[in-house]
Amino acid sequence: MPTASEPVMAAMRQALERAFAPATLEIVDDGARHAGHANAGRGHYRLLLVSDAFRGRAALERHRMVYAALGSLLTTSVHALNITARTPDEND
Repeated sequence: MPTASEPVMAAMRQALERAFAPATLEIVDDGARHAGHANAGRGHYRLLLVSDAFRGRAALERHRMVYAALGSLLTTSVHALNITARTPDEND
């Protein structure tokens, strides 16, 4: 039986793959670590994204790029997002 977070994670994956063509993309539902935390029905996620699109970009700009790619998911489905955004060289 699918969990409530699976459609959100699938939508996140689709948006991030479209925006970054990542070499690595890992999305983890981190909600269990936040049990009892009021989040208005939105989830906690951890993200590892490795893409050439981040080459030459500072960490803050990389995070802004991820936020832009996820768009309305951040206001409708995601309460907290822990982002690790690297280039392939940084991931070795």
